[in-house]
Amino acid sequence: MNELLDSRYIKYRQEVREFAEIHVKPVAIVQDEKEEFPVDLALKMGEAGLFGITVPAKYGGQGLDYISYIIAVEELARVDSSPAATIAAHNSLGINPIYTFGTEEQRLKYLPGLCTGEKLWAFGLTEDNAGSDAKGVETEAKLENGEWVINGTKMFITNSCSSIATGITAQAITGYNDGKKELSAILLDRSVPGYTTTPIKGKLMWRAVDNGKLNFENCRVPESNILGKRGEGMKIMLSTLDGGRLSIAAIGLGLAQGAFEMASAYAQKRRQFGKPLIEFQTTSFKLAEMAMKIELARNTLYHTCRLKEAGLPYGKQAAMSKLYCSDIAREIAGESLQIHGGFGFLRENHIERFYRDQRLLSIGEGTSEILKMVIARYVL
Repeated sequence: MNELLDSRYIKYRQEVREFAEIHVKPVAIVQDEKEEFPVDLALKMGEAGLFGITVPAKYGGQGLDYISYIIAVEELARVDSSPAATIAAHNSLGINPIYTFGTEEQRLKYLPGLCTGEKLWAFGLTEDNAGSDAKGVETEAKLENGEWVINGTKMFITNSCSSIATGITAQAITGYNDGKKELSAILLDRSVPGYTTTPIKGKLMWRAVDNGKLNFENCRVPESNILGKRGEGMKIMLSTLDGGRLSIAAIGLGLAQGAFEMASAYAQKRRQFGKPLIEFQTTSFKLAEMAMKIELARNTLYHTCRLKEAGLPYGKQAAMSKLYCSDIAREIAGESLQIHGGFGFLRENHIERFYRDQRLLSIGEGTSEILKMVIARYVL
């Protein structure tokens, strides 16, 4: 795929890869063990231009295209999925809805600070009874005297609890039409009274990602804080998830690439029966299959990005990309750990973390089961 990319993409990939090797890799294992969200690393990523990648310079962004953004996520995930997830959630779920559906006033108010990495923004769909069933949202927003009064909770929200997490685009019920929920998206600043957060700890994966549970108790915001139009919540959510699926696919692709490289290096170093593992056909065949799946995944994902850039429908391809990249991340992380043998179970080896981190990819931004349903609707 690199052979068909412009030189600017090759240069950009190298820049992000160097950043990841210098600033991310040396601290990845420690941050995973401590379950710490590294604010200092987030600020460094902001200085490196990894937030607001596709946002025009007018609003403080980098003004790059979607393939550049996907490459950035991919290269971070090649080293560690946690910082990759941080920029993926912030760019795709935090910034993008405000840029795409916000008024000019909302864009100028929120985007400049969010594009520097000094502030992070979250997207709130998931609740105890809402996830795959997006209409299961129970958070309510009632209009009183020109203000939305918001009550409810959100669960598993990324970029929601750290010292630089500043707010959320919350999906809420704003009324009923013929007994059906009217869902709207509302911008809710964390400084609003009644807005509380609880960090989620003890996770299997993405242990250095800022995930939390949010509670809204009579939170009041101006009526103008609605994003898009009243009742457009599902439209905004579905559009946001299509783009978000590409970034999750990029995490899977990057993780698979990193796991493959670790397996290849270990197979050349580790000796059994008097020769390196790489010289055994069973091992070389595993590596050949890994390389093939990575090539197919990258081609699929980049093709989908080109559809998005061209303004063409890409919902089916986004679902396919996310589903396939999460599948090959699971397979390649598993085979890489198999090649590492017993050493792969030790936390001092990065593959142990990769094996855990991939497990979220078949759940976040649409479970694999839901994605198959989405694809089926398109093809049938």
